[in-house]
Amino acid sequence: MDVSETELARADDDARRTPRGRPVNVWVDLASPSHPFFFKALTDSLSNVSTEVTVREKTETVPLADEVGFDFETVGKDYENPTLRKVGIPMRTAQLTFNAPAADVALSSRNAMCVLAAKARGTPSIHFTDNDICAYVDDLKAEELYHRLEAQATHNVVPKAFETSVLTERGADPDSVHTYDGYKEDVYVAAFEPDPTFPERLPFDGEEFIVVRPEALTATYVDADGSIVPDLLAGAAERDINVVYLPRNDGDEKFAEGVPSENVYVPDEALDGLELAWHARCMLTGSGTMAREAARMETPAVSFFPSTRISVDQALIDEGEIFHSRDAEEILDYVESLTDDDAEPDLTRAKRVRREVADLTARLVNESVQ
Repeated sequence: MDVSETELARADDDARRTPRGRPVNVWVDLASPSHPFFFKALTDSLSNVSTEVTVREKTETVPLADEVGFDFETVGKDYENPTLRKVGIPMRTAQLTFNAPAADVALSSRNAMCVLAAKARGTPSIHFTDNDICAYVDDLKAEELYHRLEAQATHNVVPKAFETSVLTERGADPDSVHTYDGYKEDVYVAAFEPDPTFPERLPFDGEEFIVVRPEALTATYVDADGSIVPDLLAGAAERDINVVYLPRNDGDEKFAEGVPSENVYVPDEALDGLELAWHARCMLTGSGTMAREAARMETPAVSFFPSTRISVDQALIDEGEIFHSRDAEEILDYVESLTDDDAEPDLTRAKRVRREVADLTARLVNESVQ
């Protein structure tokens, strides 16, 4: 281990302690699939805290919370039906208000349910977000209200690239907004330990591959007439580029129809996204999270997101960490231009950001319990 790695390990071990004799009781509410990874990495970086966790049933959130090692209680669920969803959110907020664990402080991410329940219980809250755009659809009042309620947290923690005026316009006290120099993906990417045998699970005999994840065409924040994925897959096959294709839903599977199966692999079961990002030549996605994850571990990343981009995505594009295009040929030209040095992942930068976010969180927790 060289000097820099020793310093990183020491900094990770030297977690901030609260000034109280007993551990601080921290309530963590996980509402979406990305939350288990983020909050497990964050809370593991803190000391002298006792963590209790609640989880909403939403796609893979419950099994992922179990996978990362959280002990938790499942409270409420998400609904695919828009009408039921409007009922489900206030219902779950009420459930949390009456049934959440006793805590000194609550932690959540893009989660008005936890913020409101904590406020009703008189519990200080620390809320993490990186989304400064509500939705593409105009006058989506429920979405606007949800984001406005999120901003009522005791403390709001956001990346420096985030447009902080959005939070104050939603009603947040300017003094409640705290920034860090990095991105939320850094926090859990920094804790990632790659498996060198992972490529053996793929049918490419150790050859290089890219990952393709389609756009979320049905989401309220997306405005697109169609997907460019069929052109990406067909073009990759023509160039003899191996692809791990990750459909979002059954309707996305048709994009791979007619493409030679020796070039495009559609997994029968879920594959670890961070393992894919670490081992891939390039990560291509129609949304933001997987591109940011890859970029922050310094794997080449492409976004073909079709709508107005949130500030953190635009910042990474402006900084050259993510390549953005809606032209399949241009994207594949970019992939073929990558060198071995370009595709050499590294976690040093992410570890620095995780230390900064952990230190900031510890300071806010301490302020909340004094």
